[in-house]
Amino acid sequence: MLELHELTVAYGGITALHGISLKVEQGSIVTLVGGNGAGQTTTLRAVRGLIKPVSGRITYKGADIHGLPPHNIVARGIAQSPDGRLVFANLTVAENLKMGAYLRRDKSAFAADYDFIFGIFPRLKERQNQMAGTLSGGEQQMLAIGRALMSKPELLLLDEPSLGIAPLLTKTIFEQIVAINRELKLTILLVEQNANLALEVSNRGYVLETGRIILEDSAAALRENPKVREAYLGG
Repeated sequence: MLELHELTVAYGGITALHGISLKVEQGSIVTLVGGNGAGQTTTLRAVRGLIKPVSGRITYKGADIHGLPPHNIVARGIAQSPDGRLVFANLTVAENLKMGAYLRRDKSAFAADYDFIFGIFPRLKERQNQMAGTLSGGEQQMLAIGRALMSKPELLLLDEPSLGIAPLLTKTIFEQIVAINRELKLTILLVEQNANLALEVSNRGYVLETGRIILEDSAAALRENPKVREAYLGG
């Protein structure tokens, strides 16, 4: 579904990605593992069209998308729940969800989508008329994921869904990520500092260090890899 071919990205004179290549198969969950500054978020920003690559290609369902403006990429079926959640604090939960559907014209289908989102995140249903800025960090993360789902994507990009969230809510969110993948047949590219949890729910993983992919394998194999265990899984 998604393929990066020798992708190089730079911020000014600093190269953030050094010719990385990766594939995300349709229906899979793929995780990018790495420390802070390794290049995972930059990878997602390039896929979303927020950064123009210096060189290389990004293809989605066989078509080149690098160089397209972000709203065109969303219209093609790619959505993201961003790092830091970035909900609209002065809008209600329901209004935030509606904002996720701004490109859609099939308003008659919104009710079913709300039902699905409220089904996997019941707290959002309880708080649908509450201002998003008053939600807890975990609830805002649920809302950010729900808002992304309202665009009816085929590929969902998740950037640090557990960041700043209590362990109990983190477990709930990851259980629902698996449910979203399974029930909606939604392909997911995941960036997550909790490498053990990310690899547990993923099919395949890539390990990035200083903008280079140093390992790629099935998620199960990466969890057993001594280098990965030592560096990212606490031994």
